[in-house]
Amino acid sequence: MSNMTLAIPDDLKAKMSRFPEINWSEVARQAIVGKMQILDQMQRLLSNSSLIREDAVHYGREIKRRVSKKHRRA
Repeated sequence: MSNMTLAIPDDLKAKMSRFPEINWSEVARQAIVGKMQILDQMQRLLSNSSLIREDAVHYGREIKRRVSKKHRRA
């Protein structure tokens, strides 16, 4: 098994220290596994996509424009 070192802010470390019974390495490991599952699923879903980067940028900008317009009306 490989080791990994994480840097966390001092205030977070202080909060974590209030719960010494928690295995924080296991919490981090589970979070990484969960994130990898999401990324793997996204990769599988997008593997056959014909969407190119320029299209994605265009659609992203269009969505932002419409959301902004909707909130200005509200």
